[in-house]
Amino acid sequence: MMNQDWYKITAPDDIITPALLVYPDRVEENIKTLIAMAGGTQNLRPHIKTHKTAEIVQLQLKYGIQKFKCATIAEAELLGECGASDILLALQPVGPNIDRLFRLMAKFPNSTFSTIVDDRQIIELFSKTARNKGIHVPLWLDINNGMNRSGILPNAKAVELYKKIDEDPNLQAAGLHVYDGHIHNKDLSEREKKCNEDFEGVLGLKRTLEKLGFAIPTIVAGGSPTFPIHLKREGVETSPGTTLLWDAGYAASYQDMDFLPAAVLLTRVISKPSNNLVCFDLGHKHLASEMNFPRVLLLEGEGCSQMGQSEEHLVVKCTNDEKYEVGDLAYAIPVHICPTVAKYKEVLTVENGSLTGAWQVAARNLKINI
Repeated sequence: MMNQDWYKITAPDDIITPALLVYPDRVEENIKTLIAMAGGTQNLRPHIKTHKTAEIVQLQLKYGIQKFKCATIAEAELLGECGASDILLALQPVGPNIDRLFRLMAKFPNSTFSTIVDDRQIIELFSKTARNKGIHVPLWLDINNGMNRSGILPNAKAVELYKKIDEDPNLQAAGLHVYDGHIHNKDLSEREKKCNEDFEGVLGLKRTLEKLGFAIPTIVAGGSPTFPIHLKREGVETSPGTTLLWDAGYAASYQDMDFLPAAVLLTRVISKPSNNLVCFDLGHKHLASEMNFPRVLLLEGEGCSQMGQSEEHLVVKCTNDEKYEVGDLAYAIPVHICPTVAKYKEVLTVENGSLTGAWQVAARNLKINI
C-alpha cells in the first residue's frame, strides 16, 4: 500500500478515456479499517450511495457486514440481490416509491427492509398498505438535528410521531435516524464538539420517549465525517459511505481517518490551446462539478491549477506545459467521488498494475427491475 505508483496501469493504451479505475485491494483495506475503528461489525451500517456496486457490497458481506443503508429503491434492490439481511432506505418514500418498497419486501423475503419517515401522512400510508398486505413494516423516525434537509425537529411533534408509529399494529418502531452532513469541521476536536452539541437534542428526545415507556432499539447516525465520533456511542449504528472509495476532498479535510483512495480517473490530454494551458477529456459528464476548483487531484500534476470545465473538457494551467503532450495519459483522484461514480456505467478494476475486469455501477439509475 506504500507504493507511490500504486495507481498506474502497465498497459493502459487501449483504455477509452475518461475511465474510472477502482482498486479492489484498497477497497478491502478500507473495509478492514472501518471494522477495526468500529470494534467489529455490530454497529456498522455502511451507506452504498457512493459506489452503488454489487462487488463492493459483496466484499463487505465477506467481512461480516450485514446491515446497510441506501438512498434509492434501485440501491435497495441491489442490496436485496446481494443477499444483505438488513436494508435501510434512508430517503422517505413518496409517490410510487412506497409501492416499490413493498414490492422489494415481497421479492426478497430473506431481507428486512425498513425506511425513514418524518410525516404523518406517509406513516398512515405505510400503515394502510401494511395492513392490506398483512405484514409489519419497520419505520425509523428521521430527526433533523441541524442539517435542515429532511427530518423532524426533536420536539413534542417528534414524540407524537414516534408514538404513532410505535402504537400502530401494522408498524414497528425501529428507532431514530439522524444524518448530520452539515458537520464538516476539519479539526477532529472541533468536529466532535459540534457533533456532540447537535446530537444532544437527539439524546434528549430518546430520554423523553423512554420515560413515556417507548423503546428506542437503535439510533442510526451520521456519515463519514462524524463516523469516528458516533462509533463511540452505545446503541448507535454508524453509516459511513465515502470511506469505501475515499476521495481527495475527504483526504484533505479529515486527516484523522486513515482510509486509502481506491478510485482514480484515467484521462488524456486532448489539446494545448495556449501557452501553459492543457486540456483533458474530463468534463462535467465524467467528473462531479458541483464544487469550486480544484475538482480533481492530478497525480503528478505539481504546478498545475484547474481553470475551467465544460461538458467534455477540463482546462488546466501548468507552469511548465512541456510535461504534457497531446495524447498523454494522466491519473486524477476526484475531490468528490460520490456523484462522480454515478456518471459511469462501469468501473474498471486494477490489481497489481493490471486491468482485471469491470464492475457495473448497477444502481446508478433510479430503477433496476422494480
